[in-house]
Amino acid sequence: MSKSDNFLKDIISHFNIEGDVIGISKFGSGHINDTYRVDLENSATSFLLQRINHHVFPKIDVLMNNIRLVTEHLRQLFLSLGKDPQKHTLTIVPCKDGKLYHEDEEHNYWRIFYLIENVKSYDIVETPQQAFSAGQAFGQFQKQLSTLDAQQIEPVLPNFHNIDFRLSNLKKAIQEDKKGRVKEVEDLIQFIEQRENKMRTILDMGEKGLLPIRITHNDTKFNNVLLDENDNVQCVIDLDTVMPGYVAYDFGDAIRTIINPAAEDEKDLSKITLNLPLFQAYAEGYLSEAKDFLTKEEIESLFYGVLLLPYMQAVRFLTDYIDGDTYYKIHYINHNLVRTRTQIKLVDELEKHEVELKNILNNFAPISIS
Repeated sequence: MSKSDNFLKDIISHFNIEGDVIGISKFGSGHINDTYRVDLENSATSFLLQRINHHVFPKIDVLMNNIRLVTEHLRQLFLSLGKDPQKHTLTIVPCKDGKLYHEDEEHNYWRIFYLIENVKSYDIVETPQQAFSAGQAFGQFQKQLSTLDAQQIEPVLPNFHNIDFRLSNLKKAIQEDKKGRVKEVEDLIQFIEQRENKMRTILDMGEKGLLPIRITHNDTKFNNVLLDENDNVQCVIDLDTVMPGYVAYDFGDAIRTIINPAAEDEKDLSKITLNLPLFQAYAEGYLSEAKDFLTKEEIESLFYGVLLLPYMQAVRFLTDYIDGDTYYKIHYINHNLVRTRTQIKLVDELEKHEVELKNILNNFAPISIS
């Protein structure tokens, strides 16, 4: 084995795994954590070794305890249904000392999960069946966790979907105007300011006690759903961002990533359009599961989540552009500005189709959305 493999083999030795390691290889396309597939001699079971990015997730104990609580809850549910939990939820492999992660000498943090085999994942939703399965997966995920006390789960990224926090950061950036860029984005600032009250709808409903705090995924990209060979739901993965929140955040973030066929940094705004069949399929899949536990007000909040998440992403991109591109990686000078305009065009398209989108939701919701 190479020096790198020997280093990783030493890391693996701290975990409760029996058998000789015969293979370690890079795995997946994640941007946050480093992930490796681990194969053992004479074993049909493989594992995923991950280095946790502690710069993104500094509270390692909180992070891993959240995942433990969620996966143990899901494990019991799948057992009660006669299903193999290791095929339907992540399973943590503890260290030999009982901890859920290992800290190496360089203060990097490592964890191991069982590898779920014979599954597929896609980066982009291409068919209504896939969109339906994605909606079903996250609706089921929320429904299953609705019976776990959300107060047990701690925020790993405070204010992650708090629009007041994001707007406050934008206003601070505008006031400081470090790079003298405010004058060239006044039209974008005006667009955002005109919608501030509307985009507070979910927060307002929550502050009035109309929306319960649920356990939500907070990163509902399609590639965080594992499907079986028939593109049916098998497992929701990437649980690092599981936190207390409102269900509309998950719904809106999923729609943001599937409804627009163009790239997040598409320069030609005429390509920013809405794929309504995919919206319909996702909404149908999601509500087929979630309608069993959602309140009337939560269902009404879903459309506002659809508007809020691209709006919030526009706020974040614009903030970073005004600040001098310090947070998001850019590939050219105006990259964050292009991203901002793309998200704002998406918000504009969603607003123009508000009636149509609400009618689609009404087709599958147990109540009528006004």
